[in-house]
Amino acid sequence: MISTAPDRNGVQERSSDVWSYISPSRLNTWLKCPIAFKLRYIDGIRSPTTPSLFLGKAVHAGLECSYRHKQVGVNLEPSDVIQRLDACWEALLAEDSMTFASNSDEIKLKQQAAVLVAAYLAQLSDEPAPMAVETTLEEPLVDPFTGEDLGIPLLGIVDLIVPGEDGAVVVDFKTAAKSGPPTEKVHEVQLSAYSYLYRATTQQLESGLQIRSLIKTKKPKIEYREYPARTESQLRRFFQIVRAYLDDLDRGRFVHRPGFGCTMCDFSDGTCDEG
Repeated sequence: MISTAPDRNGVQERSSDVWSYISPSRLNTWLKCPIAFKLRYIDGIRSPTTPSLFLGKAVHAGLECSYRHKQVGVNLEPSDVIQRLDACWEALLAEDSMTFASNSDEIKLKQQAAVLVAAYLAQLSDEPAPMAVETTLEEPLVDPFTGEDLGIPLLGIVDLIVPGEDGAVVVDFKTAAKSGPPTEKVHEVQLSAYSYLYRATTQQLESGLQIRSLIKTKKPKIEYREYPARTESQLRRFFQIVRAYLDDLDRGRFVHRPGFGCTMCDFSDGTCDEG
């Protein structure tokens, strides 16, 4: 991984890690609020992992375990997956330095993770073996329409790639407190990023993309949102976003964007006012 890189004009060296790569999460954070982006990725201010975020990580670990076994022809029962998740629970806690207010809170979250994973696996018991599981893809960002190399790689961790009727389907897992609208725009940056990475890596077009949401309702629900392969206009828009992001980094320009999103921001304690 690059630790320093010249700016886009090749004038001076930059030591910030933001010049190492672009990722969908970095782009989305910047789109929501450049100040929050600066505080997290440039100033290095990290918020403690919330129970909600940790739940998502635990669920991902359980699904990864199941699919990695399926990839080599071993179909684990949901109870086996839960048992393996239980065995790696302490390691997951240690990775994030995760703590709970009480032992009962931890037990409740652990049970919730198990219920969500079991509900998901029950619905997809007959899914074919995956082509790839929890795969890190990194490719230089080269505009497919102009041929311009933007001088920085795109990095993404793809949860799952499965065979579809007309080719590969790129899948992302999410956990959510409630059902959300099937608005494609909400996931556009991530979908376009994964599409670009898949195409650049394989030299093939994806058949489609999916967002699979595990909904944390009293009776868990699993929602599947299917999206077609990215269009030319969507990929053009993605590269417009990337260029605007790089322009802000070049100029050190991070504009505060106050709004409803501030109520859910990690820096809503006033830290952003100091940024």
